[in-house]
Amino acid sequence: MARPLIHRSPMPGLSLSLGITVTMLSLVVLLPIGALLLRGATFGIENVWDTINRERVWRALFLSFRLSLIAALFNLVFGVILAWVLVRYRFPGRRLLDAAVDLPFALPTAVAGIALTALYAPNGVFGSLAKGIGWKIAYTQWGIFIALVFVGLPFVARTVQPVVEEIEREVEEASATLGAGRFYTIRRVIWPMLLPAALTGFALALARAVGEYGSVIFIAGNIPLVTEIAPLLIVIQLEEFNNDTAASIGIAMLLISFAMLLVINLIQIWSRRRIGHV
Repeated sequence: MARPLIHRSPMPGLSLSLGITVTMLSLVVLLPIGALLLRGATFGIENVWDTINRERVWRALFLSFRLSLIAALFNLVFGVILAWVLVRYRFPGRRLLDAAVDLPFALPTAVAGIALTALYAPNGVFGSLAKGIGWKIAYTQWGIFIALVFVGLPFVARTVQPVVEEIEREVEEASATLGAGRFYTIRRVIWPMLLPAALTGFALALARAVGEYGSVIFIAGNIPLVTEIAPLLIVIQLEEFNNDTAASIGIAMLLISFAMLLVINLIQIWSRRRIGHV
């Protein structure tokens, strides 16, 4: 009796794929996070809280997460617009602009920080113009915001761009044929399609901004209680060999980041279910 043919997948089996995935995830993500939490547990929960519950630490955490959230929201809006323009319109220099979107990915963060500082310092090209109207950018929170926008914008644009390419123009034309205006078409037809990808790009931009260090320290001014970000405070503690203090601040950043990303993921799930029901 002939045996039934078994159609094997050319891809690795479940056991091999799962083993590789778990191993890499453990080495890259779980072990570093576990070591950080273990260091905090060794230091003691009360000591961790006492370390975090200081004005300088709270100010640094609030500054980092507040500006990161604002920059990510800014990138969410203009990243979607940029992706739409690059896909739907043809104009001179479009390919150059499309290539320039990836520049923050390739540019070392320290080089980006130096370039932004040179541009927005009081004697820089844009900084001197701002100085003429009484506005200071570099060495203020505005400078931090610009640096975070610079490093986060490509995440939204590149995440949304493939989705825009998949949206057929016939969908917009059908909406217009049925009498819908442009704003209604964007709000009820286009935006629900873009929302899951836009939220993914928003989460990536937010995560990058929260942990950004190199491009910020040059333009921030690094004034305690004013322009000192949490990653810089961690580095300062490590340079002073206060490893437990640095670990405590890192745990605080980890917990806050996890809570924010969890909320974003829940919104993504809700948006996908809503689209499915529609």
